[in-house]
Amino acid sequence: MIRWMLVIFLALIFISWFTPLLHKLGFGKLPGDLRFKLFGREWFIPLTTTIVLSLVASLISQLI
Repeated sequence: MIRWMLVIFLALIFISWFTPLLHKLGFGKLPGDLRFKLFGREWFIPLTTTIVLSLVASLISQLI
């Protein structure tokens, strides 16, 4: 259980570090990424970006 919590924590840190780089590359602006305002707050749900990044990670893991 502790191992999974550590993995999730490290993944969140890496995602927060790479978010500005991914925005510069165009991720987060793909068709299928939802962005809307609700209750005075902007919400962002990156569906397409998540799928694309999962496919890239899967390909890299199979090559290694």
